[in-house]
Amino acid sequence: MSEREPTPAPDSTAGAAGSGSGTAADVHTSADVAHDAGIGTDLDLAADAVTPRGPGSGSDLDVAADPASGLRGPRAEAGPHTADAGSGDAARLRGRRSKGRLAPVLGTARLHLRQTLEDEGFLPRNITRGQRALDPSGAGPLKMLVALSGGPDSLALAAAAAFYARGGMFQAGAVVVDHRLQEGSAEVAERAAAQARGLGLDPVRVVPVTVPVTGDGPEASARTARHAALEEAARDTGSHVVLLGHTLDDQAEQVLLALARGSGTRALAGIPRRRDFHGGSYLRPFLDLRREDTEEVCRAEELEPWQDPSNADPAFARSRVRTVVMPFLEDQLGPGVADSLHRSAHILAADAAFLDAEAERHFSALAMTSEDGAIELPEQGLRDLPEALRVRVVALAVTALGGSPSYERLQAAVALLKRQGSAGPVQLPGKVSVHRLPRPKGARRGSGEYGKLVLRSTGGRAADAGLTGQG
Repeated sequence: MSEREPTPAPDSTAGAAGSGSGTAADVHTSADVAHDAGIGTDLDLAADAVTPRGPGSGSDLDVAADPASGLRGPRAEAGPHTADAGSGDAARLRGRRSKGRLAPVLGTARLHLRQTLEDEGFLPRNITRGQRALDPSGAGPLKMLVALSGGPDSLALAAAAAFYARGGMFQAGAVVVDHRLQEGSAEVAERAAAQARGLGLDPVRVVPVTVPVTGDGPEASARTARHAALEEAARDTGSHVVLLGHTLDDQAEQVLLALARGSGTRALAGIPRRRDFHGGSYLRPFLDLRREDTEEVCRAEELEPWQDPSNADPAFARSRVRTVVMPFLEDQLGPGVADSLHRSAHILAADAAFLDAEAERHFSALAMTSEDGAIELPEQGLRDLPEALRVRVVALAVTALGGSPSYERLQAAVALLKRQGSAGPVQLPGKVSVHRLPRPKGARRGSGEYGKLVLRSTGGRAADAGLTGQG
C-alpha cells in the first residue's frame, strides 16, 4: 500500500494573501498599517488567529489530486509508503475512503502546501517525495512548525505537513500556544498536541503565554503574545517557516471588515500569503481552500478538531461577520460571495504590492535623517509624486520613527504641503510630530535648503531608518 503524493501543476500559481490558532487572521504589520493609512484606514486590521483562510475565482489547484477520484486535475504519483514506525494498519489507511484510495480533499490540501513552499522558494521545483529539501543556508534540512490551535484549519494543515515530513522532504513540528483566556484551555492545548504527535510531527510544544491587558484590545494583545511565542519556538528549533491555517473564508471576512472600516488598497488586499519575521517567515498555504475543505480533511484523517466558542461570540465583530453577515449576503446575493471577495483581494494585492514597492523606492531616494534623528522629506520631491505615492512616502517616514499613521492624521500631515511659511506640528499616534519647514530666504529652488516636511519622534526614540546620508 502506498501513500499518494499530488504532483503540482507546472503552470498554476498561488493567489495573494492563516494561523491555525483558531480565532482569525494574523495580518498586522507596522509596514502594512503605514501603507494602508495612506489610502484610507487607521485601524489594526489584523484578524485574530483562531480561525484562519484564497482566490475564489476557481483556482486551478482546487481540484482532487487523485486519479481514482474521477475528477480532472493534477495527476497523483505513487510514492513509497512511509508510515510512522509502529503505527500499524490503521495509520497506513489514514486519509483513505477505501483500501488504496486517497480522499480527494487530501490531495488538494497537500498540493496547496507544496505549491506555496515552492512558490516562496523554500522547496525546489519538482522535488520528489523521498528527496530532502535544505534550509535557506543549505547547511541542514528544511525545518518548519505548524501553528496549531486544535481547530480544523490548523489540524488539516498539520496533517498535510506530516505527510511530507513522513516522506523525508522536510522536518515538521508543531507549536500550540495556550493563551489561558478560556477555562479548560490547557486541556484543549494538550489534546491538540497529542493529535500532532499522532500524525508524526516532531517536536511538538505547548507554550502557555500571558496576554497583557493593553489599550489595543484582547485580540491584538493575544496576537502579539502568540507571535512572540511562535517566533521564539522557531528560533529554538532552527525552523525557517511557521505555517498558519487561514482559509478563503477568513480572507473574505477580512475584506468585509476592511470595507466596513473604510480601508484602502493594502487592507482590502486581505491576508498576505507570506509575512517575514526576524529569522523566518509565516506562510499561509490554505488561502485558496474553504473552511469546509479543512473540516473534510479532518474527517478523512480521523482527527477530532476543537471548535473555539469565541468564533460564535457576537461580542466580536469578526464572529458577527462569520455567523450573521456572510450567511445573509449569501442568502440575498446568491452563493459565491466569499469567492468573489477573495478574488477582489487577490487583484488588489498585486496593485498594493506595486504601489508599496514604488513608495519604498521614492522614500529611499528622498528621505534624509538629521543628527537628532528626525527624518526630512523635501517638499518639492513630495509634490512631484502622485498622491497615492506621496501619502505612502510620508506614512513610511512615520512608521520608521515608530509611529502609527492613522488616515485622518496622515492626511493632516500631508496637507502641510499646501501651507505657506512654517506650519504644524501635526501629532500622529505613536508620538510622532510633523511640521513644515519653509524655504529660507534666498534659497534656490531645488536646493537642499528648499522647504521640507520634518518628522520627529517625541517619545524619546531616535529613528532607526538607516537613511543618514541618503538624499
